[in-house]
Amino acid sequence: MLLLIPLLPFAGFLFNATLGRRLAKSISGGVACLAIVAAFLISLMAVLGLQNAAGPHALRQVVFTWLPSGDLQIPFELYLDPLSSLMILVITGIGSLIHIYSTGYMHDESDSEFARYFSYLNLFASFMLVLVLGANMPVMFIGWEGVGLCSYLLIGFWFTKKSAADAGKKAFIVNRIGDFGFVLAMLLLFTTFTTLDFQQLAVAVSSHAIETTSWGVITVATMLLFLGATGKSAQIPLYVWLPDAMEGPTPVSALIHAATMVTAGVYMIGRNAVLFTHAPHTLAVVAGIGVATALMAGTIGLVQNDIKRVLAYSTVSQLGYMFLAMGVGAYAAGIFHLYTHAFFKALLFLGSGSVIHALSGEQDLRNMGGLKKYLPITYWTFMIGALAIAGVPLLSGFFSKDEILFRTFSGGHTLLWAIGIATSLLTATYMFRLVIMAFHGERRHDAPAAPAHPEEEEPAAHGHGHAAPAAHGHGHGGGHGTPHEAPWSMAVPLIILAIGSVVAGYVGVPHALKGNNAIESFLEPSFEASPSVPSRTASAAGGALQTVAVQEPRTEPPGGESHAPAADEATELTLMGISVGIAFAGIGIAFFFWQRNRQMADSLANQFGGLYRLLLNKYYVDELYDAAIVQPIKLLSTGALWKGVDAGLIDGTVNGVGSLVRVGSNRLRRVQTGSVRTYAASLFLGVALILGWYLWL
Repeated sequence: MLLLIPLLPFAGFLFNATLGRRLAKSISGGVACLAIVAAFLISLMAVLGLQNAAGPHALRQVVFTWLPSGDLQIPFELYLDPLSSLMILVITGIGSLIHIYSTGYMHDESDSEFARYFSYLNLFASFMLVLVLGANMPVMFIGWEGVGLCSYLLIGFWFTKKSAADAGKKAFIVNRIGDFGFVLAMLLLFTTFTTLDFQQLAVAVSSHAIETTSWGVITVATMLLFLGATGKSAQIPLYVWLPDAMEGPTPVSALIHAATMVTAGVYMIGRNAVLFTHAPHTLAVVAGIGVATALMAGTIGLVQNDIKRVLAYSTVSQLGYMFLAMGVGAYAAGIFHLYTHAFFKALLFLGSGSVIHALSGEQDLRNMGGLKKYLPITYWTFMIGALAIAGVPLLSGFFSKDEILFRTFSGGHTLLWAIGIATSLLTATYMFRLVIMAFHGERRHDAPAAPAHPEEEEPAAHGHGHAAPAAHGHGHGGGHGTPHEAPWSMAVPLIILAIGSVVAGYVGVPHALKGNNAIESFLEPSFEASPSVPSRTASAAGGALQTVAVQEPRTEPPGGESHAPAADEATELTLMGISVGIAFAGIGIAFFFWQRNRQMADSLANQFGGLYRLLLNKYYVDELYDAAIVQPIKLLSTGALWKGVDAGLIDGTVNGVGSLVRVGSNRLRRVQTGSVRTYAASLFLGVALILGWYLWL
């Protein structure tokens, strides 16, 4: 059954990629939705079976032997444990809602384009499921590269629009940098431990002492793995692709940037928790990069005017929170936030898609306002998502964010905690700035006709429709007409995700609030080495399931995650109070400046014009990369590499060989006279020379 989970979406991809273009949208969309919903149901059955088994267990399925070569024995093997259980439910569950939503959002596309879109969506889900179910690094890497390919296809779906095509290429190239680190890490780990199976690696590493040097094998390997994670999960310095990825259709943004691809790096660290626990220097880097990314993205999101870019930088910031948790050893807290974030961030992206749909492609917040009365379902569901991400009590984001901040503080990382609190203030502020500008007040058209800064893209460039990129293909009311609520195919997923954004956090109610933090105890076995590692021989049937005992949870989980005593509960309640106060302060700031004193916000932007332009232009990181990396490579390519190496050396060598053969042939054919006496004389002379040579020697 494990193989069916990624196989069903893959079958949906094959159907739509071959036959779907000739069929009606209802059939191609229905097949794609049916494939992912079926994968969700099978995932649910597998997880329930895992939980109902006597004692904690894991499931392995050896599909076939993939790479048998000496010591390198790599089966295509799938592995289901608590960590991958959570991930497949998130991917297939949230993915199903996004597929259903897409049937309404993409209705203006032609039949062939509609089928192409859903084929990519199914393929993406299939690769992501392979990534999280892989029992070893090479199988994970198949999914890792597959989601990179699909992100290129989905982000650049409207490929006739230059900005979309460029964004797809940017995502693909930036991710290759991180993937280079992943490959080097695999090679280093195999040469050191002669295995790439996650469980065998964990057992092998457990016998080593924790490395105190920054150049140990485990430290270097985990640093390389983290490089891969920074690319896939958009952390400094490889985060620049994710905001540009907003060029793709909005449901793609929800799928890639909420529930699947960008969480792959976080999942990979959790899967290799034993490795990272033995490399404290790497964990320090992970925590530092995570909190720096969270703060940096939060400040940028505070001034962005494109509704999807605000959410994009919010995603980067929330991923920083997850890496902060991983860096301080709070692996369960990081995965908990990944889980809750999937609900409210998918809700926010799909809610923004409903707004864009109602406004026929408009994405500039300065051209919005007053939508609350026209889009009541979108407004109230979006409000729940905004409250959840802000960390308001009793919603899902409150529980997971509080867990991360508490683990950070209790681990002695006071500075990181303070930066996390500051980021929390920014999150609440920019999210409710978005809510106020989009839904409250009266409809505005304040966006300048031309961009205020050369780096800021014109809102008109964000059109929908494949054939005419600048034309707003979605929606019914017209950009300046009367907007109205999205169809039920879009509204129902919003309602379900809103419910999830409320209740999803209750699986992790902390002990300080008299809960049992069930998700922590559920995930703990996945972050430690199992003493029982099964045989890795492929089954003859090519798919037999093996049930494998997993080690009972330790009294003290990795990274210091333990049940808090009474003193810690008091500390957690205090920190919780501070966090809640910060969340409400951020909401209050947003209402003060953008609801009641909009002119004051504008005057502050003018007063601190330098800082405002710095944030609006995203710290000029893209410009810095262009000047320091892209332009020198282009200059080198068109200069020394092209003219010198390619045209001069390589082409010159090839052309020179051809010229030499041509000149030699011209000389040689002159001796071909057709005279028999001349040929006989030549033979006689040749024989004489040969005999003379031997006689002389």
